[in-house]
Amino acid sequence: MRHRWHTSSVAVVLLIATTAGAPATGWSKGDRSIQGTKQESGVARGIVKAVSQAVLYTQIQGRVNQVPYKEGQRFVKGATLVQLECDKYQAELAAAAAEHDGKNKTFQNNKELAKLKAVSTLDLEVSEADAKKAEAARRIAEINVRGCNLAAPFAGRIVDVMVHEHENVFPNDKLLSVLDDTSLEIELVLPSMALTWLKRQAHFTFIVDETGRGYSARIKEIGAAVDAASQTVKVTGVFDTLPKDVLSGMSGSAQFVEQP
Repeated sequence: MRHRWHTSSVAVVLLIATTAGAPATGWSKGDRSIQGTKQESGVARGIVKAVSQAVLYTQIQGRVNQVPYKEGQRFVKGATLVQLECDKYQAELAAAAAEHDGKNKTFQNNKELAKLKAVSTLDLEVSEADAKKAEAARRIAEINVRGCNLAAPFAGRIVDVMVHEHENVFPNDKLLSVLDDTSLEIELVLPSMALTWLKRQAHFTFIVDETGRGYSARIKEIGAAVDAASQTVKVTGVFDTLPKDVLSGMSGSAQFVEQP
C-alpha cells in the first residue's frame, strides 16, 4: 500500500515539473517559428481607400426629377448628380425677393425723411430691422433653390445610388455615395515596434490580393498615437504611380525592403 502511494506521488511530481517547463505562450514549436517569420519578413496587411469620398444628403423636401448617373459612372466636379422639383422653392424665392424689395424701399424712404426730421427714430429703426429680416428670408429662399440641384463636390465616380426618379425625399435623406478614384491611399496597421525603423517616405511594395500584382508605394504619414490595447499604429501610404487596375476597397500586403 505504501509502495503504491510512493509511486503515485513521484508521477505527480514529474507531471508538475513537465508542466512548469512548457512554454507559457501556448504556441507550439512550429507555430512559434511561423509567428517569428511573419514579424521578421516586414509584411503588413493594408486596404486601399479613396482620399475623397462622401455620402450626399438632401437639404430640402421634394420630388426627384432626375438622377442622371448610375453606379460606376464617372462625373466631373460641379456636375448635377440629383435634380429635385423646384417650382415651389422658386416661387418662394420670388415672393421673398419682392418682400425684401418693399421693406428696403420703406427703409430708404425713412432715411431720407429722417434727414428732414419728418420721421421718428423708432420708425426708422423698425423699418431698418424689417428690411434686414426680409433680406434674411430672401437668402434662405435662395439656399432652398440651390438645394434643388445636388452638384458634385469633386470629380469622381458613383459608388451607390440610394434614390430613384419620382421618389419623394426629405431633409437628411441619403441620395448618393461617391468617391474620387484618382487619388488613392493605402491604410496599414503595423506593430508599434515598427516605429524603431519606419520613417516617412520609406518605400515598400504593396501586393494587391485582387490583382496579384505588386505596386511601388511609399509612406505618407505615420499615426500620431499607438493603440494601447493592440500595440499597433496606423500608417498611411501612397502609390508612386496610380494603378489603373486598383480600386478603393481592395486589400493586400505591404512588403518593406528597408527594415533592418
